[in-house]
Amino acid sequence: MARRPLPRILSSGSAQIARSREIARTAADSAADVLHPLITVSRGLRKLAATARARWAATPKDRRGPTLFLVAACVLVIALMPYGPLLALVTLMGAAAWKGRERRVVRTGPDDAEIARLKGLYEALVPYFSVPDDPAPLFAHGGDWSGAFADPTFDGDGRLTRLRIAYPPYFTDGEPAARARIEHLLHAKSGRGREYRFDWDEEGNRLVMSVLPALPTTIAAQRFVTVPGETVLGFTDADAVQRTVPVATADGTEDAPAVVWRTGPRSTEPHLLVVGQPGSGTTSLLRSIALQALPHGDVLIIEGGGTGEYACLTGRDGVLAVECGISGALASLEWAAHETERRLIAANRARQAGHPAPDDTRRPLWILLDRPSVLGHLAAADGRVDPQELLQVPLRHGRAAQVTVVVAEQFDSAETLSEAVRSHTRARIVLGPAEPEQITAVLGAEPHTTPTPQVPPGRGYARLGNGPVLRLQVPATPDPYDDATSETHRKAVLDLLPERVPATAAAVGTVIGAAPEPAPHPRSEPDPGPAPLHAPVPAES
Repeated sequence: MARRPLPRILSSGSAQIARSREIARTAADSAADVLHPLITVSRGLRKLAATARARWAATPKDRRGPTLFLVAACVLVIALMPYGPLLALVTLMGAAAWKGRERRVVRTGPDDAEIARLKGLYEALVPYFSVPDDPAPLFAHGGDWSGAFADPTFDGDGRLTRLRIAYPPYFTDGEPAARARIEHLLHAKSGRGREYRFDWDEEGNRLVMSVLPALPTTIAAQRFVTVPGETVLGFTDADAVQRTVPVATADGTEDAPAVVWRTGPRSTEPHLLVVGQPGSGTTSLLRSIALQALPHGDVLIIEGGGTGEYACLTGRDGVLAVECGISGALASLEWAAHETERRLIAANRARQAGHPAPDDTRRPLWILLDRPSVLGHLAAADGRVDPQELLQVPLRHGRAAQVTVVVAEQFDSAETLSEAVRSHTRARIVLGPAEPEQITAVLGAEPHTTPTPQVPPGRGYARLGNGPVLRLQVPATPDPYDDATSETHRKAVLDLLPERVPATAAAVGTVIGAAPEPAPHPRSEPDPGPAPLHAPVPAES
């Protein structure tokens, strides 16, 4: 038996219903658009009427008669004026339209979830900011958090990004341990994985916690706008320094706040110490310093790791040597000590004779020593002198002789640094993830921010002398011969490298165990040559 087809109304009914719904929705939207002015005016008239009723109800009974008489007089005057009723009607419609307009709801405070987070943070701070003998405690269990917290700001995920906290005057905010406990608690309760800055106002008993944005990692090695004797170590927060330098980025040219290190005879921080974890970017920082120093001076590089990270600088103009072995390192450092003494003697003689210092004593000499602990172990195994002992003369007298020493070491070997390196390197940098105690031990002061466990290469902290601790991001300066280096960074580093010198000159430059011949001196007495390594050196003046 053949199956009979369904009626047409049943097979096409769903399509007709959907089409009817679409037509009705379109008609409703069109009617709403057409009638929107009328709806706005009606809403405004209702609000004006409600306002008039509230005013009439709030008017005392003894004043209602004069009020009615004043209103009637105004209506009579308007009625007798030419075009008065028309102007009154237009004014009424305009006021109703303004009163009935749709206003955007402005958020004036935290929502329920944010209030719950603030209450939890307030309860967590009660044990630290309260004592039993306080008659009017600012922090108490079940108290009002609005009296202690001000200006809370949240991000899209509902986490705090800024908060001003008022704490009682008896809190020991002058003790680093007490402040560290509060900072650790706020860091844990506000969300981990971000970097916070804590600004303590001891006079006003206020603490401002704010989340810092990540420092840009897109700035590559380039020729920075500086004068001779200035080196850009990296970039920091805009409100931390007063100087910016123009830099080229992928989006164009912009001004970036830079950490500028000044060297030379008038520098108070003539030498630099860099400490970091493996892969934290210490070698990239030394490579960046070498590229900035070569246009105005000579560079002597000693690599203790022996990985060939400075092979791109071998044989370049201005690079005296790139030593990786213990014999070459000791010979180079011994030459650097003799050269420092020779410069001091030559400059002292010229000063006594009333002449300017010779040109060969005014050209800056940079000594870059990477991983001296490895060379120290090799020297101890061979019964030789520690390379750091040969740095005493350049470290002590390098400022007057235009000799700058930069030492890079890792945290696991930082205790092997000699006393001369520790005492004469007043410019300090810490790179990579580190505990607050490690940062304080190297920089001599605790940072005002909370270090994060995961940081990009070249990220750390810097402190020049007795200045503040600054966040730092080193410009990307990778090894151009490394296969993992991007083409953009490789080209940026290769463009900064000086020209290669002939092979004969390069061979002569690598053999620097003996001091170069001194420049002709204006005085007629013979030149005594370089002084012994441990001979007394005349005073600068």
